[in-house]
Amino acid sequence: MSDKLVLDSMLLLLKSTVEVYVHGTLESSNKVVHDVLKFGLDEIMSMQEDTFNVMVDNGFYDISNVSSDVIKEVIDGLENK
Repeated sequence: MSDKLVLDSMLLLLKSTVEVYVHGTLESSNKVVHDVLKFGLDEIMSMQEDTFNVMVDNGFYDISNVSSDVIKEVIDGLENK
């Protein structure tokens, strides 16, 4: 299994886990539960950021800037619908 595939899988799993922690934190019934879930959420988000940065550093996740012309084009297209 390639490093890219492993990191892709890790990133997807971490993103899914963030969703679970967000909902749990929002719906927690008391402060203790809320604080435990919030701590877990912060940890998972940190792991997600670290994984993303490793992917970027190794060229597995391409980041490119979008020009303001392209952004304007998209906004204009949405407004005309």
